[in-house]
Amino acid sequence: MTNSLMSQPIPFIVAGIQCDPQIGRPDRNLAMIADGSAQARGAGAALAIFPECAVPGYCYDSAEEALEFAETIPGPATNKLEVIARQHNLHLVVGMLERAETQLYNVAVLISPNGLIGCYRKVHLPFLGVDRFTAHGGEGFRVYDTQLARIGVNICYDCSFPESARVMMLAGADLIALPTNWPESGGCAVPDFVVPTRALENKLYYAAVNRVGTERGIKFIGRSSIVAPSGEVLATTGDREQMLLAEINPALARDKHIVRVPGEHEVNRLRDRQPEHYGLLVQPK
Repeated sequence: MTNSLMSQPIPFIVAGIQCDPQIGRPDRNLAMIADGSAQARGAGAALAIFPECAVPGYCYDSAEEALEFAETIPGPATNKLEVIARQHNLHLVVGMLERAETQLYNVAVLISPNGLIGCYRKVHLPFLGVDRFTAHGGEGFRVYDTQLARIGVNICYDCSFPESARVMMLAGADLIALPTNWPESGGCAVPDFVVPTRALENKLYYAAVNRVGTERGIKFIGRSSIVAPSGEVLATTGDREQMLLAEINPALARDKHIVRVPGEHEVNRLRDRQPEHYGLLVQPK
């Protein structure tokens, strides 16, 4: 029986690996992911999250250039990631580029020690870096029932659209993993305000893992964080390569009923919604 189906799920450690991927050097970056995974497992983590486009890099100048470093899924990169996950008995969330016939997607894969679980295609695309050339994901927001927890995946700009996290909360997510590439020019407020808000408003764990370094003139700010369902920041980083760790208790995320004063001050983030008033949100553009 998986942990996510137990009446009392087991707490576990999640690691965020804030690192500096190099554009167009997937073999080097996969070796970096292997090293980061070993460090995460050595620190007791059961899940390690890496940044957006951690395998190929992000700041491509054309679709043709990016397609050279995009892969099918499953494919060579996911095969190597499966070996890493199995070797370290670790779940992984890793950003990469997917080539599906003529389409290019910005994706994050979820891999367990037993193999590939799923691939999320980024839905919300900014006009920046490789996202200028990628297609919108059309499969929506899935929650994966793993041995650790119910895990949802978003990528970077997705977090700026609250509906993304809300859909996954309604689907039962305990934790949302957000591989990201926040640039210095526009992402500086997101770690402080958006990430804790997504955790608080949905009463779930939120782990945002950014990159650092400068790629083709764009500087990335780091400042990764893991946030509790209360909105409390459990772990955070600065602007250098670093690993952050926090304990996740899925049972805390599943209980949406917050009792501050019994019978006087109670909040239920799930029950208290009034969806009959939200129709404008789902009207076509």
